[in-house]
Amino acid sequence: MSQTYQVTGINLKGMPMGERDRLLTILTPEYGLIQAVAGGARKYQSRLRGRSELFVVNQLLLVKGRSSLYRLTQAETQHTYSQLSQNLGKLAISQYLAEIVLCFALSEQPQAELFALFCEHLHRIENAYVTSHNQTETLLPLLNQGIFHLLSLAGIAPQLNYCCLTQTPLMINEGDPQWCIGFSYQAGGIISPQEEIQHSPLVNHVLNVGQLKLLQQLSQSQLPHGLTKEVANLQTIEKLLRNYTQYHFHRSIRAASLVDTLFNAHSGVANSINYPYKNEAIRTRTS
Repeated sequence: MSQTYQVTGINLKGMPMGERDRLLTILTPEYGLIQAVAGGARKYQSRLRGRSELFVVNQLLLVKGRSSLYRLTQAETQHTYSQLSQNLGKLAISQYLAEIVLCFALSEQPQAELFALFCEHLHRIENAYVTSHNQTETLLPLLNQGIFHLLSLAGIAPQLNYCCLTQTPLMINEGDPQWCIGFSYQAGGIISPQEEIQHSPLVNHVLNVGQLKLLQQLSQSQLPHGLTKEVANLQTIEKLLRNYTQYHFHRSIRAASLVDTLFNAHSGVANSINYPYKNEAIRTRTS
């Protein structure tokens, strides 16, 4: 026997289904992640056509029978995040965050906190003032903070204030230009002391003072001012968080390649992790 549900949902993913329909992956605060068939949504004059686009928030009327799929019968749009599609950089980092949401969102369980957090970050991205000259320095902080907040909600945010191996508090020596700290995917965050970094098989990245302090700031609810001047460090942190996320979720982030193309082209910064010691090879172990 079929059941009818009325929920709010944001479209995270869509794909063609048959000749006329569209299969949507929707995040709802009431029932978590669901898949719904939008019948006839690919038809030019369908009322569901625009409502089934990416990142549209709808009030939905769904019917579910014996199949695991819902059938979308009605949709009333509440918000469209229309500015995201007007800028490729905004759209790319929004898709990036959506992929992370899909990695850990639960089905058939309330996900109100995740729904609110994701919509909040889409709102920040949509309202960001972006030009052809400031795209990288404006959007990368938003992307990095969005990744970190989602990892925190998933319960796997990296530990940045204590050594993951010894649980001793981190002591930063800002007066030493050669000071650095290790970062490990497997251990779940930083590894110290400094003399053990080059010999530990767990270390994937080595961070300097500026990069570590930038990472620590991402947990805040609002980003501090002045981050736009740290493009190289922002790119380093994005690569680190990307690899960390992929390691823990065992899934590649497809939108990351577009982010690389867009932001590296604008900034001219190499796609690398900085190593603070002279004449030392960069270490980015991923296994």
